[in-house]
Amino acid sequence: MELVRQPVFLLLATGSCLFEIFLATPFYFAFGDEPKLVKNSVLAVTLLAGLFSAVLSASASLAREIRSGTALAVLSKPIGRAQFVLAKYFGIISALTLVTYINTVASLVAGRMTFDAYGEVDLAALGIFVGSVVAAYLLGGFSNFFLRRPFTSDAVLALTVTVTVAAVIIFAFTEQKQSLGTVGNVDWRMVPLAVLILFALWILAAIALACSTRLDVIPTLAICSAVFLVGLMSDYLFGRPADQGSWWGTVLYTIVPNWQNFWLADALDSGRSTFHWGYVGKAFVYAACYIGATLAAAVVLFEDRELS
Repeated sequence: MELVRQPVFLLLATGSCLFEIFLATPFYFAFGDEPKLVKNSVLAVTLLAGLFSAVLSASASLAREIRSGTALAVLSKPIGRAQFVLAKYFGIISALTLVTYINTVASLVAGRMTFDAYGEVDLAALGIFVGSVVAAYLLGGFSNFFLRRPFTSDAVLALTVTVTVAAVIIFAFTEQKQSLGTVGNVDWRMVPLAVLILFALWILAAIALACSTRLDVIPTLAICSAVFLVGLMSDYLFGRPADQGSWWGTVLYTIVPNWQNFWLADALDSGRSTFHWGYVGKAFVYAACYIGATLAAAVVLFEDRELS
């Protein structure tokens, strides 16, 4: 709840979902590739928003509490450092799951709103979704003014409900007629792709938490960004030397997370009508193993950290 009460968390959730809807409104003239362009773009926005949310949440929940002395006050009670770190991590991934859910709903709506060069903007869906965001802010303001509740957390929770209701209304009661058969329909294959992105964000959250045991916000963001960029090129940088028997390539290929395992947007245009959830299960096992190793390192780094 402390993470959800951060104003930057509300701004990230609101800005990212509205930007995804905006990506479905311009005329692209992509010669029939409008659905692919929009869906790849909204999934990329979901990933980047989760990256910033993971780093800011980890820094706010651990580095800031170490600096302010809150962690020292909590650990003066019969609470172990390992328990403290693990509890912080589960709080972080809960907040990440919430913002990823909001962005996933917006991605489905954006994919539904996609139109080709002969179509037009789905103004009905656009108005309904923007109205849901405005309604969430009004509900947060109402609870803050009349019930004396925190505005930010109530607005985030209201946003989760209102965008879901808006998506149901758009899918069930509006119609998008286009000349392309793949345009104007809800592509539910984006759901497993969003789940894979969520697994990647869980790994990033573990890395950010391990960095936050020693570093502040800016160094943590720099390290996580570097790990993210290097991990995107892991197959080329370390996979090829590892296949040739290089020991350093094998070590680095194991240590650096391979984000390509979680980015399968090309599967939307591979001609397959279904997406195999078995692959999602394998990716979950990979993410769980990597998260376990990273959290173990975080606990070791936090054990001898001076808090006074």
